[in-house]
Amino acid sequence: MGDYAARAGLRRDEHGQLDVLHAVGGWRGLIEAVLPGLIFLVVFLLSQQLGIALIASLAAAAGFAVLRLAQRQSLMQSITGLIGVAVCALFARAGGQALDYYVPGFFINIAWFIGLSISTAVGWPLLGVFYGYVRGEGMEWRKDRQRRTAYQRATLLLIGMFAARLLVQVPLYFAENVAALGVTRLVMGVPLYALVLWLGWMMTRPVRPPR
Repeated sequence: MGDYAARAGLRRDEHGQLDVLHAVGGWRGLIEAVLPGLIFLVVFLLSQQLGIALIASLAAAAGFAVLRLAQRQSLMQSITGLIGVAVCALFARAGGQALDYYVPGFFINIAWFIGLSISTAVGWPLLGVFYGYVRGEGMEWRKDRQRRTAYQRATLLLIGMFAARLLVQVPLYFAENVAALGVTRLVMGVPLYALVLWLGWMMTRPVRPPR
């Protein structure tokens, strides 16, 4: 689990705080996560051509992967992003509407909402599992009622984020408001996720340093 947390980008910075920027892949990872969706939205709104917008979005995602390959860097984040954009493009092409580009995100949010809710209900809040390893607590926090409660609250905050995405974005989808849906998807995507990770970290600061 510690290795998984590390692969997820969770680590502390030189000040002992959660390195939120690293958790989202750094500035480069942030751009790679946001730009394909932004390009899709802008190109579609300007051209009203779904095919052109999809090609532009896929080209941006593929370009990031090619650039990382040329620089001999890890392709994991770029390939994951490219696959995500490709799935969105397939949904949009199959549905024939720009709105369908955002449908896979609904299923992802539902899956995370359910998974995190289960982890909290059974007493293993996921943020506690991850942050415990990042802080060097391991699973010792589960023996401390206050620490366990803090991690449950932090995980509930993350659950609330996924719920908020659905509550805001699904009505926009059914209202067929592509512009508003695209903008809220961008704002409530990586930037909001990073903010919630930081808030969760601050909420779970131990009263005394872990042994």
